[in-house]
Amino acid sequence: MTQQLDHDTDLHDAAVARAADSGANATAQFQAKQKAAVAVSKERVSEVATAALTALHEVIRDKQVSYEEYDALKAWMIAVGQDGEWPLFLDVWVEHVVEEVANADREGSKGSIEGPYYVPDAPALPARATLPQRDDEAGTPLRFQGQVRAVDGTPLGGALVELWHADDAGYYSQFAPGIPEWNLRGSITADEEGRFWIDTVQPAPYQIPTDGSCGRLIDAAGWSAWRPAHLHLKVSAPGHQLITTQLYFEGGEYVANDIASAVKPELVLAPTPRADGQGDEVTYDFVLDPA
Repeated sequence: MTQQLDHDTDLHDAAVARAADSGANATAQFQAKQKAAVAVSKERVSEVATAALTALHEVIRDKQVSYEEYDALKAWMIAVGQDGEWPLFLDVWVEHVVEEVANADREGSKGSIEGPYYVPDAPALPARATLPQRDDEAGTPLRFQGQVRAVDGTPLGGALVELWHADDAGYYSQFAPGIPEWNLRGSITADEEGRFWIDTVQPAPYQIPTDGSCGRLIDAAGWSAWRPAHLHLKVSAPGHQLITTQLYFEGGEYVANDIASAVKPELVLAPTPRADGQGDEVTYDFVLDPA
């Protein structure tokens, strides 16, 4: 891709995200989060597992799956685990439906998938802030600003806006080598009117890691492995539901062909040039439902 080819070659080589390393990091992050998971009743496990297995049985019958194809599936599933790519597989091909169900009744802002690259406890920043970045951070400067409000329009002062995204080469800190730990990650506390102004750089589209088992599935099926450029956000305030979402860029590559099926029209941004000539700016307000 153009952005990656134009990026400094040495920096690009140092930041290559291998599937095994990225998968191991994503698995470790998920396992740490899962320690606090709520227990699920046996009845609920039976209900969902039975429905899932029944659906799979019907696919096998409908598509007349052969033993050779079944054995290939088993070998591939074993390899997904060995590569540490189950978080990647589930987040890319399954999570968007779980998110759709979970947020179906929201009145406020639209949600989207979290993805495998969230890391909690990013550096705390004030309402006017610049995300941590390298001195020579590549990419078009972007001022992302807005306000957090309740569904009745009340400003939510002190709301927390967690923001993280890939760099101009499509890589995430803590999931690719050679990038500072908290690069392009921050936890911003909005002002008393719920407003925030965050300076960062526009991220690039990126391929999910393709040298592992997920990549082999993509290659075998002839699918695109690309995600459009996007910002990840978690926005929360006391007494209100946290919203996890992603924001995309109008006219960007892969917005209409996202491998993760996570793009929604309401989540597409249209940046405009800043008056001072220092890159682009965009305004996006978040509306939170009551808890």
